[in-house]
Amino acid sequence: MVRSRYIVGLILLIFFVMSFLTNIPGAIIPDIITGFSVSLTVVALLPFFFFSAYGVMSIPAGFLVERYSEKPVMIASFAAGLLGSLSIALHPSFSVIVVASFVIGAGMASLQVAINPLLRVAGGEEHFAFNSAFAQLVFGAASFLSPRVYSYIVEHRGSYALTGNSPLQILDRLTPPNLPWVAIYWIFAAATIVMIAILFLTRIPSVERQADEQAGTLSMYRDLLRKRVVWLFFGCVFAYVASEQGTANWISQFLVTYHRADPHTTGANAVSWFWGLLTLGCLLGMFLLKLFDSRQVLMGFSVATLFCLTAALFGPAKVSIIAFPLVGFFASIMWPVISSLALNSVAEHHGSFAGILCTGIVGGAFGPIIIGRLGDLFGLRSGMCFLYLTFGCVLSVGFWAKPLITNATILQKKET
Repeated sequence: MVRSRYIVGLILLIFFVMSFLTNIPGAIIPDIITGFSVSLTVVALLPFFFFSAYGVMSIPAGFLVERYSEKPVMIASFAAGLLGSLSIALHPSFSVIVVASFVIGAGMASLQVAINPLLRVAGGEEHFAFNSAFAQLVFGAASFLSPRVYSYIVEHRGSYALTGNSPLQILDRLTPPNLPWVAIYWIFAAATIVMIAILFLTRIPSVERQADEQAGTLSMYRDLLRKRVVWLFFGCVFAYVASEQGTANWISQFLVTYHRADPHTTGANAVSWFWGLLTLGCLLGMFLLKLFDSRQVLMGFSVATLFCLTAALFGPAKVSIIAFPLVGFFASIMWPVISSLALNSVAEHHGSFAGILCTGIVGGAFGPIIIGRLGDLFGLRSGMCFLYLTFGCVLSVGFWAKPLITNATILQKKET
């Protein structure tokens, strides 16, 4: 495949749209609870079904890409996103939202499997690390923007001062007056239609995958699943995603419940800053990883995360509003460090191992629903104390991980 800046730009756009669709539930959960009169446990079915799709589709998507190539899988992925978004926009009942969340999640999981090898080839192997990091920044920017778009739409729909704003007028006519948050799914539907059209018009040659990017054989998975270290890292990926989604999905509802915050402004902004700082924290993490062993950095950030979580759960309103986004800031390096330590801890079958790790994203399904259930029984604050266990699992990696290859630091280079 010939290198192409256009393809790289297209992949970055895909990352943006994918993130824009993925990280909105935390902002709209208070509205869904109010609109459908559901409990914390029941509303947690939304992230449960969304991230269950990641657990179901991560490995099969690799086989689909190898058989049909990247372009058909990418188009089908956005078609799934379109189907889910339109279903919610046209029939906004709770049961439809739950099923549509699974459909959207399946599409986004397949999309993520398809675009990473494509980014490596289109941008050049020597630029893959930089392009991957830049893609994560784009992903984070969309996560930061998505709750703010939702907040703007809900706050301004029906405003007579914006009579000349035809997009808002159209959304007003399409959206039920008692469910203003549904408007965001019309925007999601429009975004997926644009992406399907772009992909249809773009020539995307098949990618010749390296051994580490292939789905692997059943025997490879059997060999890996016999290793204790594989299960340990799978569990830690599970715990991290449970922590990330368990925090993000309950921030707004926590602020509403304990500090009487407006979910359309204060709550949405807190969720937005959580994702924004989750991205910016990577910059500090990248710098520290050039100075210290990745296990030390992971432990330091994990302790800081637990400190901020305590301030968010038990501090006054002003502290809580700041501390929740800071949880995201210090959680920023957990995923890349755990992933790199995991892949550097086995000598072979890295492609298959990567598929197993991606399956661990299903933790995002269980974290929010466990917190929701505990919240119904003992109160949301007590339920969110479950995050001490999951973040504690991440902290433990720094103590027991023994990678075959450690991260290169400036001090090591000087000694060499």
